[in-house]
Amino acid sequence: MKPIRLVSGFLTVGGWTLASRFLGFARDVMIAATLGTGPVAQAFIIAFSLPNMFRRFFAEGAFNTAFVPIFSKKLESGDDPVEFARDAAAGLASILIVFTLVAQLAMPALVLAMASGFAADERFDLSVSFGRIAFPYILFISLAALCSGVLNAAGRFAAAAAAPVLLNILFLGTLIIGPRLGWDAGASLVWTVPVAGAAQLALVWVAARRAGMAITPRLPRLTPDMRRLAAIAIPAMLAGGVVQINLVVGRQVASYYDNAVAWLYNADRLYQLPLGVVAIAIGVVLLPDLSRRLRAGDEAGGQSSLNRATEFALALTLPSAVALMVVPLPLVSVLFERGRFGPEDSAATALAVALYGAGLPAFVLQKVLQPLYFAREDTKRPFYFALLAMVVNAGVAIGLAPVIGFSAAAIAATAAGWVMLWQLWRGSRDMGLAAATDARLRRRAPRILVTSLLMGLCLLGTAELLEVALHTAGWRYGALVVLMLTGITSYFGLGAFLGAFELSDFTGAMRRKRS
Repeated sequence: MKPIRLVSGFLTVGGWTLASRFLGFARDVMIAATLGTGPVAQAFIIAFSLPNMFRRFFAEGAFNTAFVPIFSKKLESGDDPVEFARDAAAGLASILIVFTLVAQLAMPALVLAMASGFAADERFDLSVSFGRIAFPYILFISLAALCSGVLNAAGRFAAAAAAPVLLNILFLGTLIIGPRLGWDAGASLVWTVPVAGAAQLALVWVAARRAGMAITPRLPRLTPDMRRLAAIAIPAMLAGGVVQINLVVGRQVASYYDNAVAWLYNADRLYQLPLGVVAIAIGVVLLPDLSRRLRAGDEAGGQSSLNRATEFALALTLPSAVALMVVPLPLVSVLFERGRFGPEDSAATALAVALYGAGLPAFVLQKVLQPLYFAREDTKRPFYFALLAMVVNAGVAIGLAPVIGFSAAAIAATAAGWVMLWQLWRGSRDMGLAAATDARLRRRAPRILVTSLLMGLCLLGTAELLEVALHTAGWRYGALVVLMLTGITSYFGLGAFLGAFELSDFTGAMRRKRS
């Protein structure tokens, strides 16, 4: 995949992911306004988080790291990749059906594992009830992830990237229609979760079938390819489990502080907007491309792909991180503060946003470096790296919580993210030419950083000038638009002037994507 096509793939996935994230953000704003930060809101957050946590453990941990490289290589060699995909789907579905049934019985223990601070009040029973309804989502969304991996490996990115849009459309529909029909807000939202999972699976399954790769149901069987998949996937699943333990530690800390689970959740949703758009696009496009190049012995092509992905990540992530750190309160107050979400909620959420923002570059760059390992079917070293990051996360979160409160969870996540990135970078030094930085990246990376810092100064100055408007009803939305446009124009203008990037890098890829 040539660099322009690689960036075009990033933009295809990133564009759909951006649409999904914006709709998801609108969903979270409406949920915050409808439920506030009280018991029902916190119970829904835990219930929705449970299947998502295990989804990352099973689907993203195993199949985005183990399945995709094997499938890509079979696709490249013509060695019947669809038959392998059907076996993988059968095995995954069997495991998840059993796991879902066990989770229904063990739901009280799962809720305690996520938020033991709920045990003494009404949030616990609500979370258990909501969790049982939402948990089947894991079966649908994990199979959807496998179908998406098939499409992505074949270079068909649009349908898989568009699938999450359905989730948010269904949530928004429930939030709009539910009150008119007299539905209970919390219950209607949690029932939407499994329905949305089934809708996403249907979309990508049909897309795969139309691409000539129908994943038809069958009984599971243990073939040599499935043994190989398991050998690669198990360490990846363990690594994914370690990452999820970091999230559990954060929620455990937050559960002992009133409303903190909702504050951290809303902060997470805000910083996930740039994280999801850039990191998901890179992870989805780069892994199949690197797998094909390494199989073909194209080390120079692999180096070019990795460096352009790093450049793309830095160009979009560093300015986002700076913006989240320098103007978090205007962003949170204008976007969230309405209904049952008040000024105190805005202040607490903004603090968490700034702390998460400091870790944003590390979280995204992990997605650039991890494919170097996964394309070589090396999932053991990332697992060991994740273990150390887990120790750092737990130590910081638990150690600082008695001193600074709920914000210790956000500080811990950021610290663990940087530790994980450092380990991935250090471990990649022995991977030859494909992992080496080229002259263009070494020239542009410092300029991207300087440009981002200068943009931050522009944002600070503009926020000061617009302070009254940002806190005045009727004016605050327009003021936020002005603030955002200031950041965008100053960043791209200064970046082009300083040579941090060329605007043609983006416009050329956009033209290629449209054609």
